[in-house]
Amino acid sequence: MLIGVPKEIKVREYRVGMVPSSVRELTHHGHEVLIEKNAGEGIGASDDDYIKAGAKIAETADEIFEQAEMIVKVKEPQPEECKKLREGQILFTYLHLAPDPEQTKLLKESGCIAIAYETVTDKNGGLPLLAPMSEVAGRMSIQAGARSLEKNMGGRGMLLGGVPGVEPAKVVIIGGGVVGTNAAKIAIGMGANVVILDKSLPRLRELDNIFGTKITTVCANKDAIERHVTKADLTIGAVLVPGDSAPKLISRELLKNMRKGSVIVDVAIDQGGCAETSRPTTHDTPTFEEEGVIHYCVANMPGAVARTSAFALNNATLPFIVKLADKGLRALKEDEHLLNGLNVYKGQITYQAVAHALGYPYTPASSCI
Repeated sequence: MLIGVPKEIKVREYRVGMVPSSVRELTHHGHEVLIEKNAGEGIGASDDDYIKAGAKIAETADEIFEQAEMIVKVKEPQPEECKKLREGQILFTYLHLAPDPEQTKLLKESGCIAIAYETVTDKNGGLPLLAPMSEVAGRMSIQAGARSLEKNMGGRGMLLGGVPGVEPAKVVIIGGGVVGTNAAKIAIGMGANVVILDKSLPRLRELDNIFGTKITTVCANKDAIERHVTKADLTIGAVLVPGDSAPKLISRELLKNMRKGSVIVDVAIDQGGCAETSRPTTHDTPTFEEEGVIHYCVANMPGAVARTSAFALNNATLPFIVKLADKGLRALKEDEHLLNGLNVYKGQITYQAVAHALGYPYTPASSCI
């Protein structure tokens, strides 16, 4: 199979769909890889590195979209990229379609076969291709929040861990999954007072076993969220409904009762955000203020640590890329977990949460393959 890797064009996105070692693995399996010129420069990988790994270099993205049987990316295709996709071409990348009607419409119109990293599952019910970036985003959320709390950034002027004689900041993490757990690790390390809210009692027990008295675990409900968020200096939105839009857990009314200069880092922004007032931002302009509260809502947070992120992502995606390259669509038929990643198939929406969120008819993925 000919696999194409275009350079990412989303604002301040420095990651790349495949690192040189992944290219070498695919060429070892007898496949061809066409990568756009300078696609790896953001992670310190030169064109020569890719050539040594067995790739061919394309001068433009157009060449890749025209020739490749499968496109491997990191972020969702931008409108101009969607228009380059063709019928039957496989697209393997993050999609996050539920809050993105334009992208969904364009992918349907293209006739491509779009497989989303974020809905591929594993035998334990986890999301193995989302987990690496959730780990990165969770850890980054505390760094970003700590910076945003500084007075010159519009925050309360607080040091996250405090100093002897001055209490630390209160960090409230809504969601105890991969993002929330990794956020807690960094917040604890920086000396913050950490509270994690989650609806799952078994998960709260697991977190209690992991962190012990270093955190406070709270069963999430409307009352608990209101009580803790209004007293928070930094709130991390770490909720996830796989493939669907994030629930709006922080209303504008609740925001009005939060501490002025406090910060929300909405890691759920790729799925629409868990705060009513959240809207996507970029690394160029990462924050904005609503009701006196600083919002950090960068939709591609891990792109700022591109090298770490690209290698971590490839560790997870490579086995699936190889499987798709070796077997084509038969890989979906043989692997139910990879089949769960199928979101769009030749104009049909094949992921129920996306169909429900955007009002499209739902076609089961199993009926397409």
